[in-house]
Amino acid sequence: CGHCKQFAPEYEKIAKTLKENDPPIPVAKIDATAATALASRFDVSGYPTIKILKKGQPVDYDGSRTEDAIVAKVKEISDPNWTPPPEATLVLTQDNFDDVVKDADIILVEFYAPWCGHCKRLAPEYEKAAQELSKRTPPIPLAKVDATAETELAKKFDVTGYPTLKIFRKGKPYDYSGPREKYGIVDYMIEQAGPPSKQIQATKQVQEFLKDGDDVIIIGVFSGETDEVYQLYQEAANSLREDYKFHHTFSSEIAKLLKVSPGKLVVMQPEKFQSKHEPKMYVLDLKQHSTGESEIKEHVVKHALPLVGHRKPSNDAKRYAKRPLVVVYYSVDFSFDYRVATQYWRGKVLEVAKDFPEYVFAVSDEEDYSSEIKDLGLLESGEDVNVAILDEGGKKYAMEPEEFDSGALRQFVLAFKKGKLKPIVKSQPVPKNNKGPVKVVVGKTFDTIVMDPKNDVLIEFYAPWCGHCKKLEPVYTELGKKYKNEKNLVIAKMDATANDVTNDHYKVEGFPTIYFAPRDKKNNPIKFEGGDRDLEHLSKFIEEHATKLSRTKEEL
Repeated sequence: CGHCKQFAPEYEKIAKTLKENDPPIPVAKIDATAATALASRFDVSGYPTIKILKKGQPVDYDGSRTEDAIVAKVKEISDPNWTPPPEATLVLTQDNFDDVVKDADIILVEFYAPWCGHCKRLAPEYEKAAQELSKRTPPIPLAKVDATAETELAKKFDVTGYPTLKIFRKGKPYDYSGPREKYGIVDYMIEQAGPPSKQIQATKQVQEFLKDGDDVIIIGVFSGETDEVYQLYQEAANSLREDYKFHHTFSSEIAKLLKVSPGKLVVMQPEKFQSKHEPKMYVLDLKQHSTGESEIKEHVVKHALPLVGHRKPSNDAKRYAKRPLVVVYYSVDFSFDYRVATQYWRGKVLEVAKDFPEYVFAVSDEEDYSSEIKDLGLLESGEDVNVAILDEGGKKYAMEPEEFDSGALRQFVLAFKKGKLKPIVKSQPVPKNNKGPVKVVVGKTFDTIVMDPKNDVLIEFYAPWCGHCKKLEPVYTELGKKYKNEKNLVIAKMDATANDVTNDHYKVEGFPTIYFAPRDKKNNPIKFEGGDRDLEHLSKFIEEHATKLSRTKEEL
């Protein structure tokens, strides 16, 4: 490591200086690439990492890498009266949870397990963020709960994996989906501490949203901040602020422009997505007695998408996760020069979309989705416009390449509706000999092997280039050998980069990902998390969840 080489002579000087100290203080170094067990024991993830050990307890050193700074810090800690600074992270238990959380405008709470590796990695970052955020005015508190000790709290807030982070506002929980390192946590929490809805004052702003906007426009119209439904709107906005941009106004000019009276919520699309087949705007009366937070959320989510919107990588996960989804791929470009051509094809899609309200329709740029188009086998279709339906369970259907028009699209969607289409599955060839200790699964055999109701299956999803997967390979083969004679247990693996996982319940977000699929609960697989990926932990995981093992547990 370059930084280590640079630091070496300085460290030598530090060793010399501290050796002459009274009493002398030893200075040591560890090659973390050789002593990997030690490195992981002290959660070393970058180089050089400096720790000062006092009576065996590590203290992180975060200061500058100079002799003066390090020597001063070591001397300060070596003082017999030195105690570590108190943690900025608050520790919550059943006894103090409500007192702390109920009144806080905003607080971030981590539910952790002492043994969990991800939690250990997060801990120093979380504490540094807590220190940083405690200096703000007003401060933003960070807290933690040992979920293995405080089981009631963990149950109350549906904590099933570790670490689980939640933001509480006046005692009300919201999911945290921000980063997990110091600066990311700090920025995210500062943003979250602000109001969920931005005020707009000029009609010009609304006109700009309509003219240049790219996403749904949400505006709450109120008479003033004291308007009783304004608070209700803010609360609803808080729980959806991750996914949507909320605006509110107290301006009578804007109310006039939108043709609504105060106490209304307006949801509309930018002009480029409007069409004669759908209303210009959807208005919800917030003053009605039946309108609560859930009605507001429902109104926003229900009308967030136009009849035929623009699906792209930046909005894909948030806006277009619902299935079935009908996607029409071509050269989609809404800029001035290409808008007419883009809208021409979108118009043909609209003709069909209006008759199938149960499906979501979208257009996508073929450049943005070239790998998806390739997986659909449409890369060489020679057509300017291609169509696919992405269905639940990861199933995909491609329209036979032909001259695109509304009639062809309508027939394709109808054939899908009647169940007449065959899904496309990306798959390596089925292996001829599959008798090894670890069964090889490919896209075409996922259903027959993994979803087989006769067997429990442990399945590892890997990527050929992934280092962790390569390290796991011999351990996993060993595991396969250990359970080779079990009739109703299959140890399997699949290259998830070359094969489709044809079931939505097996989400692969990193490598390796390991699931246990019990024979009676195939749509509820259990993910292997938190433990070391060694023979002992993987065996324990199998023993814990297997429905039918012939060997008795004692022998192991």
